[in-house]
Amino acid sequence: MMRFIFPLSALLLTTSLHAEFKAGASVIDITPPKLPVLVNGGMLSRYVEKINTRVHARAIVATDGKTEIAIVVADSCMMSREVLDDAKKMAAAKTGIPADRMLISATHAHSAPASMGCLGTDPDPSYVPFLKEKLVEAIAAAQSAMVPARIGFAKADAAEFTALRQWIRRPDRLAEDPFGNKSVRANMHAGSNWDNVTGESGPEDPELSLISIQTKDGKPLAVLANFSMHYFGDKDIGADYFGLFSDGLKQRIDPQGKMEGMMSHGCSGDIYRVDYKVPEKERPKPTMDEYANGLLDIAMKAYADIKYGEEPVVKMTETRMTLKYRTPDKQRLEWAQRVMAEVGDRLAKTPTEVYAREQILLNERQQTEIVVQGVRLGDIGIATTPNETYAITGLKIKAASPLPHNMVIELANGGDGYIPPPEMHAWGGYNTWAARSAGLEINAEPKITGAAIAALEKVANVPRHEWKLSDGMAAKAVLAMKPAAYWRLNEFTGPVAADASTHSHDAVYERDVAYYLEGPKSASFCASEVNRAPHLVGARIRSRLPGLGNRYSISLWFWNGMPNDGRDTSGWLFSRGQDHGLSVFGDHLGIGGKSGNTGKLIFFSGKDEKSLVAGKTEIPRWQWQHLVLVRDKSKVSAYLNGGLELEAENVIDPFLPIGECFFGGRSDGDSSWEGRLDEIAVFDRALKKEEIAKLEVR
Repeated sequence: MMRFIFPLSALLLTTSLHAEFKAGASVIDITPPKLPVLVNGGMLSRYVEKINTRVHARAIVATDGKTEIAIVVADSCMMSREVLDDAKKMAAAKTGIPADRMLISATHAHSAPASMGCLGTDPDPSYVPFLKEKLVEAIAAAQSAMVPARIGFAKADAAEFTALRQWIRRPDRLAEDPFGNKSVRANMHAGSNWDNVTGESGPEDPELSLISIQTKDGKPLAVLANFSMHYFGDKDIGADYFGLFSDGLKQRIDPQGKMEGMMSHGCSGDIYRVDYKVPEKERPKPTMDEYANGLLDIAMKAYADIKYGEEPVVKMTETRMTLKYRTPDKQRLEWAQRVMAEVGDRLAKTPTEVYAREQILLNERQQTEIVVQGVRLGDIGIATTPNETYAITGLKIKAASPLPHNMVIELANGGDGYIPPPEMHAWGGYNTWAARSAGLEINAEPKITGAAIAALEKVANVPRHEWKLSDGMAAKAVLAMKPAAYWRLNEFTGPVAADASTHSHDAVYERDVAYYLEGPKSASFCASEVNRAPHLVGARIRSRLPGLGNRYSISLWFWNGMPNDGRDTSGWLFSRGQDHGLSVFGDHLGIGGKSGNTGKLIFFSGKDEKSLVAGKTEIPRWQWQHLVLVRDKSKVSAYLNGGLELEAENVIDPFLPIGECFFGGRSDGDSSWEGRLDEIAVFDRALKKEEIAKLEVR
């Protein structure tokens, strides 16, 4: 877990200045009265005429006597800013709550009536005005139910209920985009075929968080939950697992009372419930009811330990930003116009036709306005994005928040599509293809992330916290050995890889990197958090270490994403040399592929591979391994997980002076790494066996 120091005195001071905290909750049925109804969430338009479960808008209104706010979670795939702006204006006129003090979000159920256009589906014209009226009704009903109250927070780990659906494809297994280009380096559900992929493209956020509101005498009023899992799936109209969980909270906590349960959508743009790391035959296959009940079991354990505060500060702030769309160039626009000329007045029938239409729409609109909010309820922070936001973005916001308890609600106050971190746009895939569902400018994610953190700073009246991974016993052991450089590689983003030693030898991430995935031995390298590592997507980490001679040592952890026989050389872990025309002088350590020494460590020094020596152990894919390379003048040794793996005598000296070191690729860029690296330490001496033993983590 991340450790922060909070200025609680400031929080308590502002609390004492406020009047009594009051809150109320409501649930309003928003099931369409007229069937069939358009339902979006798929590529093509579809009508649905059968109701599986009713859909609802669930609201909380709260005040501290100075500020009154409304929070609404509606069973909808997504709702446009324009629709929600209208609903907020109507609700403000009825309740007196300012429109910019209202947070309205969608659960992202793909089985709910369409209230905004997305890909092949337009909004249902008869449902939209009905939805607006019901949202107003929900806010007004919650306001009228307000009573003196108290509030508390809990969180729990629900990792078995969420996983990455976005996986990185092998460089030789690119897929085709709807524009006819073989450009897809990462895409959804690619992990279902292990032979096509090298690993996940980011971290998950397994945190299930709860905000509980009770009357002052302890009677439950509402529980607002938040979890990052995209949706379960239902072919008929229904509230998906969000509704089952919300109803389940009420049944477990207060079945005969007035308490209301609510499940808001966490950052789930790259998240799904199926864990592709688990072999298909071993994966659990729960029903939607089983899935919701499993989450409820975890929630109830956390709920039982909640401590409550009776005089929380209530604040909300809102930022509106104009962001540009990624509009088509002349060639793509002309292509889209030709395609749509053939489509005419009929609905799009193929993904190609859908994306052709989207190019024309983006070209017409050029830009849009988005809404980002920050909410404070005592020591609890809520940040919002109007997007399908990746889990790493939610983790960034939580890590920087100045408040001790946090949740991030996505698809709030609008439905502005996927916002992958900028580095992921180069990898293509559905979440990047320009459309209203993924059309914002490449730098939308850092802009929205920054706005959300700034909003939390404003409501907390305290600056953000600078996040830093803690040092566990293994990290402290490395530092105690006084390395020339030590890169823990725990960054949320690049290009700088910070040096944790005292020497300030920061390194640079080159090109394509997926950040903040799980690293090795978390319990050893961190005090309480998950250790983090980057996944190199055919990339390198580059450093300059002036003065490093022919006596040095490298300690690093590696995780190979490629099959051992996936290419001639599986990949290069470390390279130190200078490129002189057609020859590269220096030391090079990697893993052999199908051309020889398959899956084994290989090392050579000089300008060719004639001097290559190989290890004896075939290294399994997708497992963390520890490596120590020691050069002591003309002798080179490599240790794998503490055991001597290869040794070479009379190795020629590297071409000196050499100031640059590369991790994850050779100095000439050959066979860059496809997988993770972590905890890289460089020593300006040849480590002895007893020192190498200190680096081994059990």
